Amino acid sequence: MPQIPEKIHELTVGQLSARSGAAVSALHFYEAKGLISSRRTSGNQRRYGRDALRRVAFVRAAQRVGIPLATIRDALAELPEERTPNRDDWARLSQAWRSELDERIKQLGRLRDHLTDCIGCGCLSLETCVLSNPDDVFGDRLTGSRLMPEHRVPKERPDADRPDACCR
Repeated sequence: MPQIPEKIHELTVGQLSARSGAAVSALHFYEAKGLISSRRTSGNQRRYGRDALRRVAFVRAAQRVGIPLATIRDALAELPEERTPNRDDWARLSQAWRSELDERIKQLGRLRDHLTDCIGCGCLSLETCVLSNPDDVFGDRLTGSRLMPEHRVPKERPDADRPDACCR
């Protein structure tokens, strides 16, 4: 990893990229989204303060755990300009994000557990499936694909003993 001498207070986009591990295009994107900032030289070249290194690390860590960029931007906006996020900032923000992540984990667990429901039986009739969409109630209220709330146990069907019965 390239070291940047302490006497250098501003970094070029190439130096920031090399030191942070983020692609130059990602840094431009982060800047466009308001996650990091730069000043322009008289030759219109970007120069980033050293605090951008910590901000980029913060952004990338938050992205790895699934935090949307808009939420990251809002979190960084709470910090004073020129101040790098520190361990306490990360602890405070990650605690605030914990419930959002817990809810996502719950949703992903449901998706995983019910991924093969009905389609797995081979009938491919989600519109009329007695397991996932009894009486097509979701078709009357919603449009588009939806993850069904909780897996329902089907009512006993008269033809359930037939070998070709769908969605048993």
